[in-house]
Order: sequence, then structure tokens, then C-alpha cells
Amino acid sequence: MQSSLDPLAHFLPQVWFFILGLFLFLYVLLDGFDLGVGILSLTAKGEERRSILMTSLGNVWDANETWLVLMGGSLFGAFPLAYATILQALYIPLVIMVVGLILRAVSFEFRENADNKMVWNIAFGVGSFLAALGQGFALGTVFEGIKVDAAGHFIGTPWDWLTWRSVIVALTLIQGYVLIGSTYLILKTTGELQQTHYRTATIATWTTLAGAVFITVSTPLLSEPARELLFSRPMVYIFGAIPVLGLLLIIALLRSLQLRQEVAPIVYTFLIFALSFIGLGFLIFPNIIPPSITIYQAAAAPSTLVFMLTFVGFLIPIVLGYNIYNYVVFRGKIVGSESQKVQPVS
Repeated sequence: MQSSLDPLAHFLPQVWFFILGLFLFLYVLLDGFDLGVGILSLTAKGEERRSILMTSLGNVWDANETWLVLMGGSLFGAFPLAYATILQALYIPLVIMVVGLILRAVSFEFRENADNKMVWNIAFGVGSFLAALGQGFALGTVFEGIKVDAAGHFIGTPWDWLTWRSVIVALTLIQGYVLIGSTYLILKTTGELQQTHYRTATIATWTTLAGAVFITVSTPLLSEPARELLFSRPMVYIFGAIPVLGLLLIIALLRSLQLRQEVAPIVYTFLIFALSFIGLGFLIFPNIIPPSITIYQAAAAPSTLVFMLTFVGFLIPIVLGYNIYNYVVFRGKIVGSESQKVQPVS
């Protein structure tokens, strides 16, 4: 009986690793431009411009965070050991992220009816920055690795996540979010505001590229497990192709910004992030707690994984369909003037 379950016990953790990666990817893309727009709102000149930025998010931003909730719940059910260990190791970064998300939600709602909107404008921007910063520190810890014992329990200190490399990873992720936010605003705005975000997108492209190059070069130099993986066959060919494809996409993105195209920049940005996620997935797999605990060690019982898979199989199309419906209904430009309320235009 046990031998008949072995293939299933080997296959199901791989399926759930892919599902968690999908949830994380969709969250980073969709809530990434929310956070990017929030950070950009800190530099917006005038209340009308801030209103345009906020209106561009008004009907979609809360749905985007659904993927983060799904990822957290799925991690708890599919890999309970990883959930407990990662939560303990990343307690402070996750608190920073949650505080930022709460601050964003509260300020977004209160700002709508406030007489003095400046306080809530700043709170929304700061909340966006804190949420992105916490996520960046969590990602940086993945590159650094989490200290665990043989059973997979965390044995490090509460401040292991704070290193000079995690700071650089966090700042790079923030720039990546600013890039997504800028390309989203290119799609949603017109006139001088659109021109402004062509410039912010160009700057964010270069700063994100600088951070990505540093992370790509430093990871194999400072991590022996990563170095052994990267230079083993066939991984050496995969990891050799990813930077080349990434550079080609960066060139295409910069060219589309120079030509003042509207749709192409956000498409190229999404492809760049997708390529980065593929590279990260190959770098981590089959570990769920880098660098030593695999998905097979941390996975729940096969019966639990099958039950959850049945539930998630129904849930993913519903949530994805709702997201798509949201973007289709509220597509179009956001315009505004001093004499009329800011409103979406299809």
C-alpha cells in the first residue's frame, strides 16, 4: 500500500509548489502595480494628480490582494512545516508588510471623505512603501537561506533577515514595483501625467536592472549551494539563457518607452517579471525552506494535498475570472480637471 502511494507523494508536492508559485506570481504582478502606484503617489504634484492615481486603483486594488490570502492559506495546508518555519524566521518583515497593507486600506477609505486629504495621501504612500519593503526583505531572506535544524525548525535569530544583501533585494523589488506602477499609469492616464510616468518607468527600468544584475552576480559568488546548482548541467544552460532573454526584454521595454507606446511597456514588464520568477523557481526547487528542507520533507499527507487540490481547482478559475472581469469593466483612461470629478473613461 505504501509503495503505491510513493509516486503520488512525490508528484503532489511538485504540483503544490507550482500552484504556490502561480499565486505568488499573480500577486506580485497585480498587487505590484498597486504598490507601485502608491509609492509614486508620494511624488505626485497636486491633489488632482493624486486623485487620478487613486481613481486608477479604486475598483481593482482590493481584488488583487486575494492572491496573497490564497497563497498564505495554501502554504499552511500544503506545507505546514514550511509555514511555521518561514513565519517564525520572517516574523518582523511580515509584520512590516501587514502594517503597510492595513495602512493602505485604512487611508484609501478615509481619504475619500476627508476634508484634509494630505494626511491620508501620505499614509497611503507610506503604507505602500512598507508593504513592498517587507516583501523585499522576505525575498532577500530566500536568497540568504533560513537556518533550521534537522527537523526543519527555525534555529536562527529574529534579525537574520536583515543583511546588506536583503536590503539591496528589497530596494530592487521596490524599484520593480515602481516600474510596474509606472507602466500601468502609462496605460491609464493621458497628457502630461502620462509623460511623467514614461520618465519614471525609464528610470525604474535602469534601477531595477542594476539591482537585478547585482543579485544575479552575487548569488553564485556568495552561496555555495546556488553556485553548485547554477554550474551543473543542464541548469547552466537554463540560467545562461535567462539573463540573455531578460536583457532582450529590457531593451524592448526601453525602446517601447522611447517610442511612447502605451500597451507594450506593461506587457514587456510582465514578461520580465515572469522570466525572473522562472529563474527563482529553478533556483529554489525542490526546496521550500532554502537551502535544506525540500517540498517532500515539508509536505502534508497525500490525502490532504488531494483534498486541497480539489477545492483550489474550483477556486482558481472563479478568482481569476473575477479579476479579468474587473479589468475588462474598468478598462480605459482616467481623466480629470479642476472643474469636474475624476472619472474612468472606457
